[in-house]
Amino acid sequence: MSPRAGSAGPHTLAFVESPVQLLNVLEWAHTHAHSATAPGAGPSGAAEPVSGAGLTLVVLSPNDPMTRGQLRRMAELARDEGHEVRWEEARGGPTAPFHTIGGLTPLLRKARRIVMGDPFSRYVQLLLTITRARDLVVVDDGTATMEFVAQLARGERLVRWHRRGGRPGPRDVLFAPVSASARRRLTPTDRRSVEVFSSMPIDSAPDGVTVTANDFSWTRARFGPPRITKSADLVGTSLVETGVVDPDRYLTAVKSLAGAHGATRYFAHRRESAEKLHRLAAETGLEIVRPDLPLELIARRGPIGRTILSFPSTVVHTLPLALVGTEVRVAVCDIDPTWLTENASPRAQGFLSGVTGTARDVHRLSAVSTA
Repeated sequence: MSPRAGSAGPHTLAFVESPVQLLNVLEWAHTHAHSATAPGAGPSGAAEPVSGAGLTLVVLSPNDPMTRGQLRRMAELARDEGHEVRWEEARGGPTAPFHTIGGLTPLLRKARRIVMGDPFSRYVQLLLTITRARDLVVVDDGTATMEFVAQLARGERLVRWHRRGGRPGPRDVLFAPVSASARRRLTPTDRRSVEVFSSMPIDSAPDGVTVTANDFSWTRARFGPPRITKSADLVGTSLVETGVVDPDRYLTAVKSLAGAHGATRYFAHRRESAEKLHRLAAETGLEIVRPDLPLELIARRGPIGRTILSFPSTVVHTLPLALVGTEVRVAVCDIDPTWLTENASPRAQGFLSGVTGTARDVHRLSAVSTA
């Protein structure tokens, strides 16, 4: 363990399924390593000591090659910080979940604290039914954290925002008891504390939930400041892949935005399809960059454009924090309602507008024309 790692307290177990989740676990550990106590009292009534690092970090690896590559790079950074990393091929075949859960059960039984990056994940929800942990921590999984806190406050079932409005499928019905159990466990009681560690704007947390601000202090301490170029960079989004935005409208919007602001590079989201990216490169002339780390680290290391253009997404909240003190300007372009597909959730436009409207320290752009 590195000298700066400290200790996260007894039996702290973290579960991540994406590079951003892993980054935010490192940010949580760094923040609590510089705190003598947790921000709130523990279940026993006394403040629980959390110096924040030295935890066991479990990667529930997905199958997507780009995500796996970023996760492996992030795992290296976690080991450099002194954390133990356990890589689980959690989706490596029909029997993989049984092997993964069986192997993790002893750790789950002993854990005093569980840190998770995605409370909507069925994998994580299933693991929550096994643990007896008295302290639960949810770190950011992007803008979904805002929706998670809102649903928890309203006592609703946990459903990702872009899926709301559709009828539950057979798997949803089958998994409903597990999801309901996870929601109950994520509700604080006299014997169980719940913390949300987030860079997102959270206005109304449920009673008893402690909200701790993520200011990306670990990222800023470890990387940068970056060299800043004179051009603009554009950040990609997976809104087409999730069925929210029409692909032709998206491509036209990217082309218009890049032309208006002189963007030369397009940082691809890890879930963007190769076909879409090939078409973007051919029709816009943008250099397509597939980052090997989360964009907050890429931007902090540099070089990075003087202006970063984005559609509504997590980065309009995180990049201003990671780049504080630099001259980089983050600008966000609204999603026009006409870009949405007919299958988009009824809540999509309102949610995306909320993502943009609540972003701090960003320049807001009007939606570009795709007519």
